[in-house]
Amino acid sequence: MSYTRLLHHIVFRTKRSGNTICEEHERDLYAYLFGIAKIKNVYVYRIGGMPNHIHLLVDIHPSLALADFMRELKEKSSKWLKTNTNFPNFDGWGESYAAFSYNINERETISNYIKNQKEHHKKITFEQEYRLFLEENGIEIDEKYFLKD
Repeated sequence: MSYTRLLHHIVFRTKRSGNTICEEHERDLYAYLFGIAKIKNVYVYRIGGMPNHIHLLVDIHPSLALADFMRELKEKSSKWLKTNTNFPNFDGWGESYAAFSYNINERETISNYIKNQKEHHKKITFEQEYRLFLEENGIEIDEKYFLKD
């Protein structure tokens, strides 16, 4: 038996960063995402977001590639959202996502960050937040592709 703890903070957005996740029904979406994760043997610590993006704090089982998990999560949830009358303006997820690995000791800090998205975004836009995450994690931003669909 192998022992792993692969903690990821994942951020992904709606197509063109449109405000298409209505706050009134966001918990339904989070429950759906949680269900997909559970089936894939992914432990979810926190899900949260805003009308135009989602944050996940998860522990992905080592038998599952992050890219495979995200492809399936986005595909399945996109189909569900497009047929759900509670999300009439949803037209898809943006093409990319960002994922950062963290030490388990940072779990509570990241979880609280995700929990407090509504407060946080009173001070900073999603674009500013996303750019900051990339820069803090040493990822070079190619402006030609940044937040383009």
